[in-house]
Amino acid sequence: MKVAIVASPVSIRLDDDVRATLESEAKIRGIGLATYLRQLAADAAREVRRKHIRAASNALARHIEENQDAREFNDFWATPDWDKL
Repeated sequence: MKVAIVASPVSIRLDDDVRATLESEAKIRGIGLATYLRQLAADAAREVRRKHIRAASNALARHIEENQDAREFNDFWATPDWDKL
């Protein structure tokens, strides 16, 4: 069963030249402007999430690198000892 999630609408103002460019691109893709804008927004949101995840991963890696206790914890829990398995 597919569940439809209806989000609240967002209103934006576009300059005429920006709108024309986006409408042209949407037409090339065979979709409407609103659909194209939703796709662009969804892609941008995914990239923002990925950026945040990468930043958090980098911060964790720096913490592990700079902190002896964190390194020991990581070495013990994150690195399997295949000989003991």
